[in-house]
Amino acid sequence: MSFLLILCLFLLGMLVWPRTIPLGYRMAHSGVIVATAYNSLPNQTDDSPWITASGTRCREGVIASNHFPIGTKLAIEGYKGRVFTVEDRMNSRYHKRIDIWFRDYDDARQFGVRKVKYYVLASV
Repeated sequence: MSFLLILCLFLLGMLVWPRTIPLGYRMAHSGVIVATAYNSLPNQTDDSPWITASGTRCREGVIASNHFPIGTKLAIEGYKGRVFTVEDRMNSRYHKRIDIWFRDYDDARQFGVRKVKYYVLASV
């Protein structure tokens, strides 16, 4: 193949493929969901604020959700190259929603509530 043809195919792929998908993963499916933010503060969690429902410790990249199974890996538009993992659950009244863990309370407040495009990831 000529260099020009290869370059055109590469650029076309960049336009079609979401740049949010990290290397080593493929997109299983995608959608739009309401996202909120939380911290490990006692008034935002249960009686063990630093321990997730799956038994891990809260950290960057943890998501709470009742919509996805524990262990589901997600990419979120606007967080290029980051992989989030569902490791926690939300209050049972929340169904089609994700709650992203933030270390800093002010960062969580600034995030607020918004709709985000998500990609469920599968290993390549």
